[in-house]
Amino acid sequence: MEAIENGTTEAAGARAERAKRPFVSREQLEKVALRHPTPFYLYDEALIRERVRRLQEAFAWNPGFKEYFAVKATPTPAIVALLAELGCGCDCASATELLLADACGVIGRNVMLSSNDTPPADFVHADRMGALINLDSYDMVACLADALGGRLPDVVCLRVNPGGTFAAANQIIGAPEDSKFGMTVEQTLAAAKELAAAGVREFGLHAFLASNAQGDGYYPALARILFELAVRVSRETGVDVTFVDLSGGVGVAYRPEERPVDIAAVGEGVRRAFERVLVPAGMGDVAIFSELGRWLLAPCGALVTRVIHEKVTYRDYLGVDACAADLMRPAVYGAYHHISVMGFEGAAPTRTYNVVGGLCENSDQFARDRPLPQVHIGDLLFVHDAGAHGRSMGYNYNGRLRSAELLLHEDGHVELVRRAETPEDYFVTVEVGALGERVRRKLEEARPPDA
Repeated sequence: MEAIENGTTEAAGARAERAKRPFVSREQLEKVALRHPTPFYLYDEALIRERVRRLQEAFAWNPGFKEYFAVKATPTPAIVALLAELGCGCDCASATELLLADACGVIGRNVMLSSNDTPPADFVHADRMGALINLDSYDMVACLADALGGRLPDVVCLRVNPGGTFAAANQIIGAPEDSKFGMTVEQTLAAAKELAAAGVREFGLHAFLASNAQGDGYYPALARILFELAVRVSRETGVDVTFVDLSGGVGVAYRPEERPVDIAAVGEGVRRAFERVLVPAGMGDVAIFSELGRWLLAPCGALVTRVIHEKVTYRDYLGVDACAADLMRPAVYGAYHHISVMGFEGAAPTRTYNVVGGLCENSDQFARDRPLPQVHIGDLLFVHDAGAHGRSMGYNYNGRLRSAELLLHEDGHVELVRRAETPEDYFVTVEVGALGERVRRKLEEARPPDA
């Protein structure tokens, strides 16, 4: 369970720490921090490239395979552009994410709009880009036609929710019937018939049934469900199903003791389902898509923060300069993120700490009862596996400003790819007028003389 962190022995803790090593040294981080004050996010280009290569090799058996990176996980233009260079497309959930993809040179069928409760303007934007459009509900068939003035795209994807229970579903999503996403099988069949009658020529099927699924079985199990549905849709409606989008959901090993998902085994499991279901049905040319934002990027990024206080009351608290506004997963989900004390990565834990931020919320704790080596004020902490759903979920509660993002390139140099927010950013949307003018004057007064 995510909340249980205090049952680890010192020996086991040392072994666990050795299993989770930062991709930079303390000396490197201290040099970076001289130019870019903590907290900041740091991403590893070499590791990003390696994980994309492993994913593409795992599905190389499918000529049409394409990864549509879930932009929501890490909407950082430098990273989206790097992934595009490596052959990845973009899975977008809003018009703003479509703009980001377009700015990074990702357009046409390399983009998928996969959203729910979709505004008509988002359909129009996606259509203008030539993006694939994924419909989340049956009523969106009419909504799409209305948004496009009665015209429909040549290709439409349908998001299905098979209902019932799904063994791989975790407690975040739960049973498919409890999820707001997707349409029933019967609605999927009806939508395919209606869209085909209106001139749509190609179809895709999509489903998302679990988040951060552990083990190698989630994708193959989901693939079999979608492959069987693809055969049924094709036979009962006569439409041409040309791709199956397995969406995201493949997890990462946030805890050192967890076994990482073997993406090669996942690809092989999907291949076996493909050979057993689609090939005998004469559908061996169906392309496979994925949207593995978390699996691709989480291990490739870290939140780097510095210890600025230590408070001993009923527990030993380490106060850091980051907070839940920088990384909300522990506060909101009780999620575990491993923490390395830079310079002591291989040391056995000798103390138990709560690692906390400065928000006016007791949930603002990166770790509770966490065994760590002795920590001192000024030490750098490396919060692992924060490269997905980290900076992207940041917010401004308590007037906290979101941190910078840095990219560690393969040649060793570190590039600032998104600066830290400033007070000016916090107030930029304040309406003009007397109040807005006072805010601007106060910002000028607060600015250091040499700024």
